[in-house]
Amino acid sequence: MFNVKDVSMKKLLLVKEIYLEAFKNLGHILIEKYFKIFSWFCFIMFFVVLYAFIFRVSTGFAFD
Repeated sequence: MFNVKDVSMKKLLLVKEIYLEAFKNLGHILIEKYFKIFSWFCFIMFFVVLYAFIFRVSTGFAFD
C-alpha cells in the first residue's frame, strides 16, 4: 500500500544526505573564513568606537 509518510520521510532523508555530501568539505573552510572576516569586522568597529569617543572627548562633549 502507498504510504505518504514513508515516501516523504525517504525524500527528506535523501535531501539531507545530498546536502551533507555536498557541503562536507566546505564546512571547515567556511567557518575559518567566517571567523576571520568577523574578527576583522570587530576590530574595525572597535577602532571606530574608540575614534568616536576620543573625538567627543576632545571636542568637549558633556557626558551627562
